[in-house]
Amino acid sequence: MRRASALVALLICAALPASAQVADLRSKTEFRVCADPAAVPMSSEDGSGFENRIAGLFGEKLGLPVVYTWFPQGSGFIRKTLRAGLCDVVIGYAQGDEMVQNTNHYYTSAYGIVTRRDSPLASVDTLTDPALKDRPIGVVAGTPPATHLARAGLAKDMRGWDLFVDRRVENPVGDMLAQVKSGELAAAVIWGPLAGPLVKQDPDLQFTPLLKESSGPRLFFRITMGVRLEEQEWKRELNSLIRRHQDEIDAILRDAGVPLLDDYGKALKP
Repeated sequence: MRRASALVALLICAALPASAQVADLRSKTEFRVCADPAAVPMSSEDGSGFENRIAGLFGEKLGLPVVYTWFPQGSGFIRKTLRAGLCDVVIGYAQGDEMVQNTNHYYTSAYGIVTRRDSPLASVDTLTDPALKDRPIGVVAGTPPATHLARAGLAKDMRGWDLFVDRRVENPVGDMLAQVKSGELAAAVIWGPLAGPLVKQDPDLQFTPLLKESSGPRLFFRITMGVRLEEQEWKRELNSLIRRHQDEIDAILRDAGVPLLDDYGKALKP
């Protein structure tokens, strides 16, 4: 009889939808954030990143303390943090990635060109500009602008950095910016939320968003928060916070130096 009862219980569990089988992993006493400890200027273990500030805003609105699970944002990041139940939200995640359930997007940004302000390339705003020919250009390998540069006949001019690195020991964006400043690179093509805040701190450099590229792959992305696939109620709660506090989110991003675009990646957001 006991074995039969156990079998019935097992069959009932198997018949339930996946969401009902999964325990509610979200903490009700802490705002638990999954983050890279060294993804400056986005997130940092010292709390200085703009994603840290957004997490602080949400923790305040929820009336919960912000607690972090730190892990390098590369291979295994989602599996070993969010899906493992160690934390409940990734503050910045590109819309459309199937590894997480995306909230509504809370900003849109784009890749852009970093040059010295006194460079002859300072006016370049498209990757097909002939002025880029025969000049060393930094780019992260495997990113959309690398495809654009190759298509424009600039493959031999590209100087590549790895996409997935442990930023506690490697700093691709910092290296590229240092080489642009020194003149070793004529320019670098970098994701705006990474480059914009760092360039803002350096009067010798400038960031120009790439808004005129007409061919794919696209160079702009909408950024959301990421939660577990089955947590619909949590997603709706975060969507409500985003909607009600969008102006405060924008203020944090603008203060950091993140280039904000309209939803279509065609113009800077007013």
